[in-house]
Amino acid sequence: MLDDLRALVEFARAGSIAGAADRLFRTPSAITRQVQRLEAELGAELLDRSVKPPRLNSLGSRVLEQARDLLQRTEALKSLTSSDAEPHGLLRVGLAHALAEGTLIEPIQALAEKFPKVRLRLSSELTGELINRLLAGELDVAAVLLPEGKTAPPPLLTTIIASDRMEIVQGAAGNVDGNWKSLGRAPWVLNPPGCFLRANLIDRMERAGFTLMIAAEVHNMHMQLAFVQSGYGVGLLPARFIARTRSIDSVKVLHPPSFDMHRSVAIVRVGPLGALGKAVELLEHGFRQLFEAADTTKPVTRHRRAVPANRRVARSPK
Repeated sequence: MLDDLRALVEFARAGSIAGAADRLFRTPSAITRQVQRLEAELGAELLDRSVKPPRLNSLGSRVLEQARDLLQRTEALKSLTSSDAEPHGLLRVGLAHALAEGTLIEPIQALAEKFPKVRLRLSSELTGELINRLLAGELDVAAVLLPEGKTAPPPLLTTIIASDRMEIVQGAAGNVDGNWKSLGRAPWVLNPPGCFLRANLIDRMERAGFTLMIAAEVHNMHMQLAFVQSGYGVGLLPARFIARTRSIDSVKVLHPPSFDMHRSVAIVRVGPLGALGKAVELLEHGFRQLFEAADTTKPVTRHRRAVPANRRVARSPK
């Protein structure tokens, strides 16, 4: 029916069957058959054939208005699914709680500037909740945290963009030693249950013969860091977060034997997104650059600051 509607629209635009045939690169008889077929499908005459050349009757004019709207919507639908079209429409993006930092505004702003026709809707939740929303069709793409070597369940598509190194930290004035026995006696500030890092840490402590003592369960990393800095407890925080917040002078990094904990930062999406695929690729590139700049694979260390030459005390010659 769409081709027949297109023939009607071109007939109205050209003012004649012959003119519509020229515009559609068809013969006049082919255009006549299309209009007749459309009339048969709708069960009504659309042309006034009592005049020469025929013209639209009043019902045909009303059908013409609907036909133009339907063809425009069809073209918009085609452009939405075409990977060659300019990205436009609503893009629903999820961010895991532990990734929802202020620095992520940079790639989001870059996307908005490059593709102004894309309207973003952002939401921050736990990784498990984001995965469920992707599977339910409520999100298009999400930046999540996964155990190393793991991917999101099919049919979701997973792209690992970085490895996030975790560090055990205490306040600068803390006296917890870097061994499992001392850590087993210390209070901990951790994510609430459901966090796979917390589960891994508890398992590691139990295998060492100790039971983790939890003093606070907090989702927000900034609040966790504040608790650790105040001496309230020992924490487990991403190296990149400690570096970005310039907190290395206010915490001590502890290195118990055989401790090496990472998690994967991943972009998870539903299947093909048509024109919005370009927007997702730009967002993924921006996120990847942020984590590469953070260099999360290296341990956080405290660097001794150089003493300016004019403050050095010269030794007396012997």
